[in-house]
Amino acid sequence: MDRRKLIVTGLVALGAPTLVRAQQASDGALPPPGVQTNYPASNPPAYEQDEIVKGVSDFLGVTAESAGAAVERLFSNNGKPTAYIAGEEGSGAFVLGARYGRGLLYMKDRPPMEVFWQGPSAGWDFGGNASRVFTLCYDLQVPETIFQRFPGVEGSAYLVGGLGVNYQRANGVTLAPIRAGVGLRLGANVGYLGYTRKRNVWPF
Repeated sequence: MDRRKLIVTGLVALGAPTLVRAQQASDGALPPPGVQTNYPASNPPAYEQDEIVKGVSDFLGVTAESAGAAVERLFSNNGKPTAYIAGEEGSGAFVLGARYGRGLLYMKDRPPMEVFWQGPSAGWDFGGNASRVFTLCYDLQVPETIFQRFPGVEGSAYLVGGLGVNYQRANGVTLAPIRAGVGLRLGANVGYLGYTRKRNVWPF
């Protein structure tokens, strides 16, 4: 009998760490086996449609109807943005061209951050222009993710309510720049924009 008690006691002692670990997992102290623990660094609150309509209307100086038409289509296709960039840019081209811009990146749970962008273009494109641009950012979890190159998505340019809209995508992040009065040029060239912390004279 004593020998049987000794064996049972040893088995219980060996199983105790497992039982404790299981209890901790059920209490939330440890994740259960096989559960992914690499969660995103941030889950920022998104902007509502009426907030973006007001921002586009005020910043680009267009009517609420024009802003609403463009924003409604973006929300219908992409949902709610987690950030936006309000800035100014200039571009010029003679077949080959370049675009330069500067603005502030806004997220609800963080202070505004200054960003610059520049990039080349090529196509049937001539002349130059300066404009304001209001860029909606989708799936941008942390501000630093903006600092990369974003190619334009072929065939994405369209004109809604007098505003030109197109898409840029890279590494799961989608940008949707809204420009006033330059929509007819958007489909005439292809290229990319690189977003940086400092202004770069070289567009490539």
